[in-house]
Amino acid sequence: MTEFFHSFTFANPWWLIGLFFLIPLFFLRGSLGSPHSITYSSLSILVGLGEKPKRYLGAISLANIGFILALASAIIALARPQLHNEYTDRNISGIDIILAVDISYSMEISDFVINNRRAKRITAAKVAAESFINERANDRIGIIAFSGRPYVTSPITLEHEWLVSKLHELKPGIVEEQGTAIGSAIAASATRLNEREAKSKIIILVTDGANNSGKIAPIEAAKHANKLGIKIYTVAIGTESGRLSRTIQSRTRQEFDTGPLEEIAKLTGGEFFRVKSTGSLVDTFASIDDLEKTEIKQQTIVDIEELFHWFTAASFILALLAIVSQALNPAPAPQ
Repeated sequence: MTEFFHSFTFANPWWLIGLFFLIPLFFLRGSLGSPHSITYSSLSILVGLGEKPKRYLGAISLANIGFILALASAIIALARPQLHNEYTDRNISGIDIILAVDISYSMEISDFVINNRRAKRITAAKVAAESFINERANDRIGIIAFSGRPYVTSPITLEHEWLVSKLHELKPGIVEEQGTAIGSAIAASATRLNEREAKSKIIILVTDGANNSGKIAPIEAAKHANKLGIKIYTVAIGTESGRLSRTIQSRTRQEFDTGPLEEIAKLTGGEFFRVKSTGSLVDTFASIDDLEKTEIKQQTIVDIEELFHWFTAASFILALLAIVSQALNPAPAPQ
């Protein structure tokens, strides 16, 4: 009902002033008029000869009400009541995105801070990625997790709530093969994107280590992605001093090699980001969001539905009923 009144309007609203001139008609109906009968010295001989004569000018009757309503309907019809229905036509040229997230055991290192508490790298990565996903409502996004091999966590989709739920499931250990297969992750991501027909395709690679697994070198995988028109943004996450606990890994050395990540971004027309804190990680995803804008063209279409013909018909019917009512119940003639 609220939507109806929001879209209801008049093309010629000034005609509605005429409705105020109908108000005096109701008062005139009750004013005294001239007698409709002849005065006799005695009325006894006229008892039972007919209706009691009306002494009021046009006393209220069905015919009178009908004429007034017919005039009101005619005035409303002249004001041209309309319903304005607005439709938004959106033409979206979206971007297909793959989030390639490292889930090797080194992502368990707690060298980040979230809400004044130490947090793991994987936790910080998921927080920043979720914010990024929520900002890209018009883009199809998929997730590929990787350690010793890539693992398709989510196909490319617009169902972002489901996508975020799959993001939350990411943790080291869900892929049996250990290591950091950056080249394989890029190749798997590029394969998924190549199956799409999007105008723009990008990979956001988040990792904290050097490539030490997989069957394809990162640079070779990047060259292949570049031939397919895929842009890669690389994000090196973590501090050089971060180390795993010996309870997780007996050898706690930290492999960190940003050179290949810089080269990958350069080869594909993307950018390289070095991230050492939660704030800078969130800013990194925001920067990528600004760099890769979805093209949205929209226009508002207004569909106007004319309603005056309903009031015109109502005015005609009411006037006809009033005439018929008056013909069947004429005013009493002078006696």
